[in-house]
Amino acid sequence: MSDIAVRIESLSKRYRIGRSLQQNDQGLASLVKSPFRAIANGLRSQRQGTRDDNDTIWALQDVSAEIRHGEVVGIIGRNGAGKSTLLKILSRITHPTLGSVEIHGRISSLLEVGTGFHPELTGRENIYLNGAILGMKRYEIRQKFDEIVAFAEVEKFIDTPVKRYSSGMYLRLAFAVSAHLEPEILVLDEVLAVGDARFQKRCLNKMHDVAQHGRTVLFVSHSMPAITRLCNRVILLEDGRVLRDGTAHDVVSAYLNSGLGTTAAREWPDPTRAPQGEAARLRAVRVRTPDGQIAESVDIRRPVGIEMEYEVLQSGYVLSPYYAFYNEEGIQVFSAVDLDPAWRRRPRPAGVYMSTAWIPGNLLSEGALSVYAGLDLMAPHTTQWWERDVVAFQVIDTQEGDSARGDWVDNWGGAVRPLLEWTTQFSPRECEVST
Repeated sequence: MSDIAVRIESLSKRYRIGRSLQQNDQGLASLVKSPFRAIANGLRSQRQGTRDDNDTIWALQDVSAEIRHGEVVGIIGRNGAGKSTLLKILSRITHPTLGSVEIHGRISSLLEVGTGFHPELTGRENIYLNGAILGMKRYEIRQKFDEIVAFAEVEKFIDTPVKRYSSGMYLRLAFAVSAHLEPEILVLDEVLAVGDARFQKRCLNKMHDVAQHGRTVLFVSHSMPAITRLCNRVILLEDGRVLRDGTAHDVVSAYLNSGLGTTAAREWPDPTRAPQGEAARLRAVRVRTPDGQIAESVDIRRPVGIEMEYEVLQSGYVLSPYYAFYNEEGIQVFSAVDLDPAWRRRPRPAGVYMSTAWIPGNLLSEGALSVYAGLDLMAPHTTQWWERDVVAFQVIDTQEGDSARGDWVDNWGGAVRPLLEWTTQFSPRECEVST
């Protein structure tokens, strides 16, 4: 049996996106003046194959990779980089324009909530349907059935048509089916984008368990801590091409430091799309230096501020902004809650606020840090938002000898790197004293 689970060779995918805006405007004008002539011209153009280069876009361009059985590979890149297109081709949902893909093994895909589910069928029926699609026998599915239902936490609704499920129930059942029916290759696209923190943690644990049993996992996510926690190899896509392919630590670091990944500032100019609750709405989160500049990389010796801009919609609530910081390995380095004495335990009137947490210099370790941002009401205690990987920044150490590394030039581990005060007491040996 070949050691290769997936072989991708010179893969390209082209989509037609329609004519340019100017052509569309002219076509609309022609249609108004002479509808029959415009339709005839359109049909003639299609027969002759006359199309402008602006009519197409290459979602993937000359992508090649080999993925071995048992590998857990993360695929990252900003929106539009070609990640989802690649997974759709691997899942045989769409065909490539050029190139080829070889799949060696039974593959299961979860590309969006409810993929592969028939809305009119019950949860029970969809479990058996998906198992049959994977080529499993009925008794094999029955052996996994109780485990799937328990993981998805849909016992009460297992005989209800899935069209009546909430998005969270849909996702839990879809993930449970994909992960428990034992495909040899598991393909997941943003499975952590929906669901609460507890379910996301269970998903990660289950994916880790799948990988430990020698199955291949391809995982697309914008969560860099999840990528580094789960994957031993990462492929970075940009404009449909492979930009980097290597270890998770190296590729994620390059991604975050390049400006392609999560930037040092994220804003929500459209209030309808902003994270919010009944009393407050998030407007922006930014990483700032002491001189007020937004920075994607900071000197390890200098303070760095994490700024949260938000709007209080209803007066009279005590609010608690907070952050959590994760390193490239997915380890939570520390958390911080707003203890500003001017507003602590004090109800806030409606208006716009800017809360900034300053991290002192010579505390953080070298590398990329991802910031989670949240805000809670204290009474009654409710979460207004909890945004994962909202911003990220790179901590750069110095070789000048005045940081915690001193004169050490090799790798320096640890989640933090504080510059500690050292004292040394010296006592000469007795023989030296007598001499």
